[in-house]
Amino acid sequence: MEKTQQQLNYERVASAIQYIQDNFQHTPSLEEIAEHVHLSPFHFHRLFSDWAGTSPKKFLQYTQVSFAKRLLKEEQRSLFDTHMITGMSSTSRLHDLFIQIEGMTPAEYKQGGDGLEIAYSFQQTPFGKCLIASTDKGICFMAFVDDAQESLADLRKNFAKATLHEQETALHKEALALFTNEGNDLKAIKLHLKGTPFQLKVWQALLQIPLGEISSYKAIAEKIEQPTASRAVGTAIGQNPIAFLIPCHRVLQSSGGIGGYRWKPIRKSAMLGWEFAQTDKQ
Repeated sequence: MEKTQQQLNYERVASAIQYIQDNFQHTPSLEEIAEHVHLSPFHFHRLFSDWAGTSPKKFLQYTQVSFAKRLLKEEQRSLFDTHMITGMSSTSRLHDLFIQIEGMTPAEYKQGGDGLEIAYSFQQTPFGKCLIASTDKGICFMAFVDDAQESLADLRKNFAKATLHEQETALHKEALALFTNEGNDLKAIKLHLKGTPFQLKVWQALLQIPLGEISSYKAIAEKIEQPTASRAVGTAIGQNPIAFLIPCHRVLQSSGGIGGYRWKPIRKSAMLGWEFAQTDKQ
């Protein structure tokens, strides 16, 4: 399947982000980064600025200073030890959005979604294609897609006995609007979650991390009053079924490292930078 221009642009900018992330300590020049993604400095500068909403130089400076300050404040680490994150800018204002969790009933959980009607659609986002699925109660699944069939298989695994229909709904459009200016005035997006009480508690804690802020597995464990459960918290975060809306991408390692991410660490870096740059504009 031939890639769209949007996908190609995302891959180029993502590659540039990875290069900056790996080489920030020597402050790579515009020419170096452009060469890495096989573009002229002029075309790279224009592509990056159009996509991220800021120049590569300003973005690099911002990541080196502002990101490090946040890590230092939360983790009390030295500047030398802090691993700085990189990413992109956004017009999304997720901190203005109140997200209400509406959990599954015990019967629905036990029955694997038996009797549930689930509508799903594939949508384009700034971070690549996304699969969004919903019931009549709310969004039940959201995942970035590298392989459509694998993503559908993952959805079916979560709701083995549900009936799936490929159909775009108003809920899908509301979720997609969070990536654009259109999402700024949303009052709420309901989530229909299937999880254990512990998982739901962790995911609720993730929803309380504001846009433009970061946390750690340790901090989340303390938030849910289980300070020794960092490893279990990490497992629950890794099982988050709803990308971006439940912001597991805002959780880093205590060392300041980017850590793993179900939908690729480079995408996690991109989303963090996208959010941090937006809060810097406010």
